[in-house]
Amino acid sequence: MLSSLATAAASAPCVVAYGPHFFGWWWIFIPIFWILVFVLIFGFAGRRWRRAAVARGGYGGWGPNGGTRSAEQTLAQRYANGDIDEQEYRARLEVLRANRDGS
Repeated sequence: MLSSLATAAASAPCVVAYGPHFFGWWWIFIPIFWILVFVLIFGFAGRRWRRAAVARGGYGGWGPNGGTRSAEQTLAQRYANGDIDEQEYRARLEVLRANRDGS
């Protein structure tokens, strides 16, 4: 008798976990959840990468400083911004050129 009950239970269709009433319309939240998880992971990783690249001085030539600004260009930019006067600009430029030729 127990074997016939076990056979009947095993062959009965399982409709409890499947069907239109189980999922409904909210099944869309599952892919949205995983999309958000990946966006957060890549967002935080990208943010760390960008901050590390800026700390290194740029993105290999494409960053804010370009990675290739020379000291003379930086000095000229400071003079153009008004950070230093002409006398200080010329004195520093002379020191830079003397050190470049001496190396």
